[in-house]
Amino acid sequence: MARKQNDDLLIEDELAQAFLNDDFATTDEQPTVAPAPADDAWEEADDEFPGQLAVDVYETEGTLVVKARTAGVNKEDLDVSISDGILTVSGTLSSGDDTDATNWHIQECYWGEFSRTVALPVPVKEDEAQASLKDGVLSITFPKVQQEQAKKIQVL
Repeated sequence: MARKQNDDLLIEDELAQAFLNDDFATTDEQPTVAPAPADDAWEEADDEFPGQLAVDVYETEGTLVVKARTAGVNKEDLDVSISDGILTVSGTLSSGDDTDATNWHIQECYWGEFSRTVALPVPVKEDEAQASLKDGVLSITFPKVQQEQAKKIQVL
């Protein structure tokens, strides 16, 4: 038997209510979604969390490389640090635009603070790290710590 479109919507609402009980209020057995926060609440939430930087992490035979797209960020606005195998890259991306926009039509570009913390997957020589910024790509290279091969012990 085919379902009507309204029945499908009701089932979706019931499923959502089952998983999100605190976010729904029921009136006459008809689930309704709680009101969304005011626009001001969303703006405040955005200010609390810096943007997250996307990274690529890969190994070569003797090095570990971390790359991040940082187009538009000046070297002076980047902070790269490492401690106990934890790499942190943070900075500020400025739009460079001093105008006071009053009516945005599309705003997809992220401007402001960003940060990313990565636990490095292999032991590295932290004090020999090298970082470079070229064509908007930050590259950080670490020499890997060479692990000794297990030695075979003869059983007598």
